[in-house]
Amino acid sequence: MDKASALDVEELHRLLGRPPRANFEVVVRNGSQIIVVRNEPFLDDGTPMPTLYWLVDPELTRAISYLESHGGVRAAESAVDRDDLIMAHIAYAAERDTTIPAGHPGPFPFGGVAGSRKGVKCLHAHYAYFLVGGTDPVGAWVQARLDEKAHEHKSTIAR
Repeated sequence: MDKASALDVEELHRLLGRPPRANFEVVVRNGSQIIVVRNEPFLDDGTPMPTLYWLVDPELTRAISYLESHGGVRAAESAVDRDDLIMAHIAYAAERDTTIPAGHPGPFPFGGVAGSRKGVKCLHAHYAYFLVGGTDPVGAWVQARLDEKAHEHKSTIAR
């Protein structure tokens, strides 16, 4: 993993409102704005970190929080193919697990996207995985909802 620059650490601190607790690298940007970070599998105190990809862009986080607060987790889970979702969890966990040092003596992160083994736990985590190129049907579902919302907004402005 390429370590984050001092400026990236400072920016993530600003976005989170606290210092980051794990080493990370920025994997998606919009210009200089950090969108998604890739975390190491353990926090600075050794606690397992199941969230490999973390969406930190404030605007996207708010939009997806809105989806979640309006039944998005249940809607996404019932809209996507169950087998595709299971495959996304397996691929995510396998990718994360390759970053764990051989012979690691302590506890390991578990589960797939957002630490879940099945189903949908967090739209933000699925969308972050989708943005980095992961085959994630929930992330694709979120993208479609965001696109619909943007289209509705443009239609409202045009009236």
